[in-house]
Amino acid sequence: MKYLIVGLGNIGAKYDNTRHNIGFEVVDYLADAFGVSWSTQKLGDVTEFRHKGRTFVLLKPSTYMNLSGKSVRYWMQAKKIDKANLLVVLDDLHLPFGKLRLRGKGSDAGHNGLKDIDRMTQGNNYARLRFGIGNEFPKGRQAEFVLSAWSATESDKMAEFKEKASKAILAFGTIGLSRAMNLVNTK
Repeated sequence: MKYLIVGLGNIGAKYDNTRHNIGFEVVDYLADAFGVSWSTQKLGDVTEFRHKGRTFVLLKPSTYMNLSGKSVRYWMQAKKIDKANLLVVLDDLHLPFGKLRLRGKGSDAGHNGLKDIDRMTQGNNYARLRFGIGNEFPKGRQAEFVLSAWSATESDKMAEFKEKASKAILAFGTIGLSRAMNLVNTK
């Protein structure tokens, strides 16, 4: 069984350690935990590992956030991964910092990365793991906030939250979406 785990973010040093790149950070954490290296390939950086008889293909699209769907569609086809085995990890302004929410489908909630994935994969019927980045910004400053770096206090807690997100991803692949949602969404 193969799973495609997509961390959303933007490529380039100026986006490193920003709230909008939490998807990249989570899949990087998972790759490090399993001791696998990334390789730059068509439309993204890719790596994979095996865990409990399953293959997890990790992807960081190189198409920038707003065009993530092209990369997702390409890698689903290249690796022959069904949409039911797709999980997208992304930032969410509507959740408190560090809170995780796993869903099997849903709206894009204004997230341009999800909008493009919906368009390129013909629907919103795929799992997504939302990582709360909070919403402590002045009115009209949303874009500035999501592209800003984590505060020192937030940075101190990141390893703990990325570990929880990694466990949620592994649960998705090993015990299934419904049971993984029960674990992730009740905490």
